[in-house]
Amino acid sequence: MSAKNNHYTLFSKENIVQFLGLVVSFVLIHAFYTLHIRPKAEAVTITQQVLREQDSGREGYVPERNIYIILQNYEQESCFVLLSWAMIIIIFKLYLVYHEKRVMGETFVDIERGERIIPLEALSHSKHLESRLQHNPHLIGKLLPTVVLTALHRFHSTHSIQDVSQAVREISESEADRLDSDLSLVRYIAWAIPSVGFIGTVRGIGEALSQADQAIRGNIQGVTDSLGLAFNSTFVALILSIILMYFIHLLQSRQESLILDVEEYCREKLIAVMKIPYQEETEVTFS
Repeated sequence: MSAKNNHYTLFSKENIVQFLGLVVSFVLIHAFYTLHIRPKAEAVTITQQVLREQDSGREGYVPERNIYIILQNYEQESCFVLLSWAMIIIIFKLYLVYHEKRVMGETFVDIERGERIIPLEALSHSKHLESRLQHNPHLIGKLLPTVVLTALHRFHSTHSIQDVSQAVREISESEADRLDSDLSLVRYIAWAIPSVGFIGTVRGIGEALSQADQAIRGNIQGVTDSLGLAFNSTFVALILSIILMYFIHLLQSRQESLILDVEEYCREKLIAVMKIPYQEETEVTFS
């Protein structure tokens, strides 16, 4: 993942997914609202109006709460568009993590059981791995082979297992920071959803206040409808925000698990089989 040079370019795969995700989310959600939610909400509103007029002589008439009435306004539609957009990004990132973890089952350093890697042989192992990457495009850009290749080069150049361990740790930390920074857009959406809901609340309260004179004269229908907008938008936005935060937490846990798996793989299958010849150890000790 970290080895891709076009990650930060305008037409990178991630940027294209984000843009297309926004377009697809808007088109699908708006079509669903136009063809289903708002017609149903209008039908329910007409039915409630008829029932209200029929029961006008009774006191305490309360219209039945309906899911279409709760969801009908533009603020709720915007919240669903944002949620759908964020979910597309999260699913794409989970897809990337899944393919990164599939690589864990492969062997990138071919050695016999009980054999050790010495610094002079590390270069030949790295060349063999580079040749394998060229013939296996699905491995290019993956995190684990990149870390293994860097570790082999570091072992060949420094003749130090400690330096290899440090290099693996540095790359893992750098990748963890990058993955965390890539979630900035999703976190922004998670913050924007309740904000859009509060916008609906402010709009609804403003409309209710503008109709206060009608409520004083006894017609409170406009005020109640506006207050319904105010509270329904916040209600929907907060629920969607809770749902989105769960999936963000799920994605973060998968990404952290990926980094830990890469470090464990390198410790058990690479660093553990490295060995510095006795002569070099003696030279390092006396120097």
